[in-house]
Amino acid sequence: MTKMKSKSRFALLLALALVLATPLVHAQGGPGDPGDDPDPTRAVPFDGGLSLVVAAGIAYAAKKGRDKRNQQNQQKQTEK
Repeated sequence: MTKMKSKSRFALLLALALVLATPLVHAQGGPGDPGDDPDPTRAVPFDGGLSLVVAAGIAYAAKKGRDKRNQQNQQKQTEK
């Protein structure tokens, strides 16, 4: 297996693990904190950062694919 395939598989498995682990993460209150906090500013969106990581991964994969396709096209043109 090539080094690029190995890195791609690792990145895919890491992203999958992050997506599957998201439901397991729960915001916990501190000691003496009642379950129903009337202060809505304490709500923390955990998925905001995860969606940015996934979007960055997709953009990186698209760039690498485009670069590889351009490199193959250049090699074909030089062979002619």
